[in-house]
Amino acid sequence: MRNRLVAILVIMAALTVAGLAFPLGASSATGRTQELWFSRYVDAEWFGDLAAEAMTTGNIESLVLAMRRYHDLYGDAVMVVDAAGREVANTGVPSDDPTVIAMLTEARRNRHARQPPHRLRPWDPETMLIALPVGRGVRIEGAVLIEASTDEAIEDIEDGLALITVLSWTALAVFAVAAVLLSRWILGPLMRLSSSVRRLTASLPKPAASVPPGAMRRHYSGPPEVRMLAQSFDSMALAVTESVDAQRQLVADTAHAIRNPLAALAIRLESLERFIPEEGAAAYRRTSYQVDRLSSVLDGLLRLAVAETPTGFAAAHPDGDWPSECLVGPVVADRVDEWQPAFDAAEMMLHAGPSPVPDDLMAAIPGQVLDQILDIALSNSSRYAGAGAETRVTVETVQRCVRIAVADDGVGVPPAELDQLVNRFFRGESASAGGTGLGLSIAAALATQHGGELSVESVQPRGLRIVVSVPVWIPDEKR
Repeated sequence: MRNRLVAILVIMAALTVAGLAFPLGASSATGRTQELWFSRYVDAEWFGDLAAEAMTTGNIESLVLAMRRYHDLYGDAVMVVDAAGREVANTGVPSDDPTVIAMLTEARRNRHARQPPHRLRPWDPETMLIALPVGRGVRIEGAVLIEASTDEAIEDIEDGLALITVLSWTALAVFAVAAVLLSRWILGPLMRLSSSVRRLTASLPKPAASVPPGAMRRHYSGPPEVRMLAQSFDSMALAVTESVDAQRQLVADTAHAIRNPLAALAIRLESLERFIPEEGAAAYRRTSYQVDRLSSVLDGLLRLAVAETPTGFAAAHPDGDWPSECLVGPVVADRVDEWQPAFDAAEMMLHAGPSPVPDDLMAAIPGQVLDQILDIALSNSSRYAGAGAETRVTVETVQRCVRIAVADDGVGVPPAELDQLVNRFFRGESASAGGTGLGLSIAAALATQHGGELSVESVQPRGLRIVVSVPVWIPDEKR
């Protein structure tokens, strides 16, 4: 690709240089040709005045002397004829040349010399003929012709063309070097990225046999290197997606595999309770608590695996026909009513509001998923806010998003722990009442899966706020 880019840049530079060099060379040749023609035209007019005076007085010595001096100085021959075409004076012009005869005839007919039809070229004749009538007005007494040498003019033109050629090739070489440097600067990171992606793709597991051959394979256009890079990215994305799915499936399978033995262990512990002596009762209770806690962790891992799977909710409810949107007001009111006894038992207050939720406010998230998220947020508040705390659930719309906040004025968490609360298995300093550390991770995964996000914020002067933002649902006919 680098060679092709350099070739394209060099070709464009060559066309640009040629587009400047050719007009410049033509202009230089044209200017030098006109300079020669005009200078000899003026000289022909001067000789015409001398010839008219000589023909009037009959003394041509001064005319001949001027013609010889001119020939010695410039090397150009001059010829003068009278009105009948007879030669009056000549310093070397071939009088029998048909072109000379024709131009003198035209001049004697009072037709002035015309500029050459084209600029001088290196292969043009070595002379240029310029003929003018001798006389004033309509009275023509003869004609004068200058055979001007074009050697010096052609040499100047060749020198100019050579200089333009050298400058053109120099500019083209500079452009070529600049094209190489520019291509390296532009394509260097791309080539390194392509090489790194190829090495990474080669180290990843190959796609499963069940993956269709055309999965994530698009038809790309462009240079082969770019197409290869795009295909490598597709392969890498497919391999990473399969790896992530395999990890999630491993978590789910492991949790399922452990749950049954764990349940059997819990039943055996329960059956042994009546045989435990008094001195071993404390150890028995701690063991039972750890078994229950391990069961909670496994349940949380299963829910997290489902939440982080793109189609996790549908896969977990294969028989359900769940809508992709819900009315926010009824869901919030139902969760507040459901959790009211738990907050009363914890000696806490739970309120919804203060602003009422519009009856037609709909969020682009299934109602069952929003239930799970609010259950996790309200469970955290009831467990960790502390007795006497007040929890309030509020709903507002901000830039086509529904923001549902569960805020309390409880003990809160240290600022350093805020960003870690959504991490798996993280439990803050105040989390002394059990818990697995997976709840907020599950809620965040569910919110992200449906185009939203979950954040944890501090409340001043104290307390904690869990905010879930999901897009407002807009019917297709209004989009």
